[in-house]
Amino acid sequence: MEFLNQWLWRHEYWLPPGVTWKDMEDLESYPLPRDLLATLGLALAFIALRQVFERLVALPLSRWLGVRDRNRIPAAPVPTLEAFYGSRGNQPSQREVLGLAKQCDLTRRQVEVWFRCRRNQDRPTNTKKFCEACWRFAFYLAAFSAGLASLLDSPWFWDRRMCWKAYPRQSVQTAHYWYYLLELGFYWSLLFCVSVDIKRKDFKEQIIHHVAAIVLLGFSYCSNYVRIGTLVMLVHDSSDFLLESAKMFNYAGWRRTCDFLFVLFTVAFLVTRLVVFPSKIIHTTLILSMDQFQPFFGFYFFNGLLLVLQGLHIFWAWLILRMVYKFLCHGQVEKDERSDEDSDPEEVGEEEEPQWERGKEALNCSLAVLANNCVLSNLTSQRGTASTQPSKTR
Repeated sequence: MEFLNQWLWRHEYWLPPGVTWKDMEDLESYPLPRDLLATLGLALAFIALRQVFERLVALPLSRWLGVRDRNRIPAAPVPTLEAFYGSRGNQPSQREVLGLAKQCDLTRRQVEVWFRCRRNQDRPTNTKKFCEACWRFAFYLAAFSAGLASLLDSPWFWDRRMCWKAYPRQSVQTAHYWYYLLELGFYWSLLFCVSVDIKRKDFKEQIIHHVAAIVLLGFSYCSNYVRIGTLVMLVHDSSDFLLESAKMFNYAGWRRTCDFLFVLFTVAFLVTRLVVFPSKIIHTTLILSMDQFQPFFGFYFFNGLLLVLQGLHIFWAWLILRMVYKFLCHGQVEKDERSDEDSDPEEVGEEEEPQWERGKEALNCSLAVLANNCVLSNLTSQRGTASTQPSKTR
């Protein structure tokens, strides 16, 4: 504890020059670092609530909206291939494919088809994707509505200079206290569940976003950047619930509704993240704050995190604009370029194959099942039949 007080909680890091922690003690209510410990308990509560919500609300809603899962042919039980899949990865090199083919007495094509079928087994279903999107939609909508209601009567919502009036000696209202802690707890829950949630092609960017959001919220709370922090959270929540709702209707096959919501999300995202966020939020923290205090460590650290978020906004805006291009060229939103695409490029290609090509893959999977069953029975004559049968179909 002495180490924390001497090094981590030094007022030079968290507060402007000339202000110490003792100067904050006479405030009616001010942020305390120990308050952040409650966010870990809130994260666990969010995880438990999510399980209940997905079972009792999201799953029945998915059935009512008509969400359908793709029928997938399971891979045959081949212990050697299964052991490789579990220990060394689901994308073997050509040399490894040839080695596995010799070990299992299969053709190279049969091994490749087995791995493709096995990867398909692990791919998330539309129902699972719908439930995840539904949970995030419910939170973001509730957070945006509650945040907006709590800020409408706040002077800094209308005049950004009020964010820094008498800073850092600013009392924190109860509504903003819970707004902060609930948002921080939710981002902790997303980070805790990242290993079991659907892995998307912007997986690394999502990790960076969650970590940056947690550090940003935690640091801004301890430094009493609560006023500007509430505006940052409101800007982010304003478009996220539109994205999640578009995903939900996309999985349900409601194309027109999905396209309409996607257009609304695109406009909201580009305006809030590429216009409002840099011109209002970052300008406030970089420029307007200088009228009240001199730069210090917290000033540079906080603005650095905001710039990291802005870089992620630009990355996601590029993905969204790619979707806009496809929307204008093809007339519908085919997939979510921003954050709802599986990371395996080969699997992405499978989703876009025409019907006849998917039928050919199903036939290959069936032949692989027959061949592998022959191998497992250790009958030489059947092995010969299994190894030659796929060649007749090509």
